[in-house]
Amino acid sequence: MSAPKKKVRVKYAKSGPLLLIAAPGIVYLLINNYIPMLGIFLAFKRFSYKKGIFGSAWSGLDNFRFLFQSKDAVLMTRNTLLYNLAFIVLGTIFAIAIAIMLNALGDSIRTKFFQSALLLPNLMSWVVIAYMVYAFLNADSGFVNNTIIRLLGGREIAWYMEKGYWPFILVFVFLWKNAGYQSIIYLASIAGIDKSIYEAASLDGASRWQQIGRITLPLLKPTVIILTLMAVGRIFFSDFGLFYQVPMNSGALYETTQTIDTYVYRGLMELNDVGMSAAAGLFQSVLGFIVVVTANALVRRFDGENVLF
Repeated sequence: MSAPKKKVRVKYAKSGPLLLIAAPGIVYLLINNYIPMLGIFLAFKRFSYKKGIFGSAWSGLDNFRFLFQSKDAVLMTRNTLLYNLAFIVLGTIFAIAIAIMLNALGDSIRTKFFQSALLLPNLMSWVVIAYMVYAFLNADSGFVNNTIIRLLGGREIAWYMEKGYWPFILVFVFLWKNAGYQSIIYLASIAGIDKSIYEAASLDGASRWQQIGRITLPLLKPTVIILTLMAVGRIFFSDFGLFYQVPMNSGALYETTQTIDTYVYRGLMELNDVGMSAAAGLFQSVLGFIVVVTANALVRRFDGENVLF
């Protein structure tokens, strides 16, 4: 056997088991993410169920023109962007704070308890969480109206009709569900920091806050950059369950709960407009791609060691 063939055989012998382990994930990505990309051309067609996908007439950019001329285009784009910016900034701050506090507790039973308690909301379905929120905010029998507001002497609020409260409610629910899960990644990064650095800082008289500010946070920078870049890549995507299930699809709240994902769903399921929904989805994907490439280029310019690609 020739030397090049032998090297190739040894290479595949080492990587074969790893590829086998990764195979289910690769198959999932192909089926769920890549094969559906073949339907992009639906954004440029006037889809008819009678004529089918390939028989439907081409419409050029009419679907995009209708999308951008509607009042919903600015509304859903604004909501998607602002909510995701809030989720990225506040989610990172809360996740790092939780990770630092858990790390301060050390390796004990109470630490494991808090980790499990913080992770539990992330494992819950949005349907379950939606009804938990409803139990608190229901105008007739909700805990907030019947207990908290009544004790404070305030007037009852029809939460599912008052759009002004929902930006805060949605951000709070998102942080409650996801901050604990995100903190696990930062906790793992903190656990990987050399403990001798903290010991040396302590001997030099550094307080706990100084150690956090001068050691922990700077050494978390690579993790923060990578996770932020990954989040920025989905800045034009929204969590459908959060914006559709939690507000109970209330029409009175559309101004503050309408995002690109909910718009695509309503366009498909309620308006039965496949072409416009596909156009909105393509618009969402292209903008997300542009944003993540731009963000990565900015990181490469100022901190080339921590770029994503």
